[in-house]
Amino acid sequence: MLSAVSLLMIGFVLGMRHATDADHVVAVTTIVSDQPSLWRAARVGAVWGIGHSITILLVGGAIILFRLTIPPRLGLAMEFAVAVMLIVLGAINLSGRQIASAGSSARPLLVGFVHGLAGSAFVALLVLAAVQSPWIGLLYLGLFGIGTVAGMALITFAIAMPSALTARRFVNMQRYLRLASGVASVAFGLLLARDGIADGLFSATPHWDPR
Repeated sequence: MLSAVSLLMIGFVLGMRHATDADHVVAVTTIVSDQPSLWRAARVGAVWGIGHSITILLVGGAIILFRLTIPPRLGLAMEFAVAVMLIVLGAINLSGRQIASAGSSARPLLVGFVHGLAGSAFVALLVLAAVQSPWIGLLYLGLFGIGTVAGMALITFAIAMPSALTARRFVNMQRYLRLASGVASVAFGLLLARDGIADGLFSATPHWDPR
């Protein structure tokens, strides 16, 4: 029993750690770079984490319960979808349009949901290697998701702080933060897309290692 409890605690901690992955930070930065409210930014991050966790539970849960094997081309396609999303987010940011309007949760939720496609298989395979009970595995995924939501809320709070503090005094600083986050998102998306193509997404023999 103790080992199961320890594993579940690790799931929560790793979920918080998962929120700090570079592609996740880049994605949410493009969303909250112009947020004048720290609490609104944290809310956006939490909603992003909920969308991400839904995908982890759906895809990862199916892998754990039914011992599914994701074909390499499908795995690469899921990661490629994340790359396209990052490029689109960056382009929207660079255009000057707001990604997350006040009071709206739809876009952050959708972005988090799509982003979960890239890591769901890897997380599920880790759980399969560590536990025998599928129900413990599902509970692990749930706590992993809660940790991701908490971690992302903290990260977006921290990311939005410079924008919130300079919103009134330094309008140009806010513009530069938005520009930097847009460029970073497009660049990161292009790198992910390049990796997917290099691994054979559009070839006859794709090669995919969940990560």
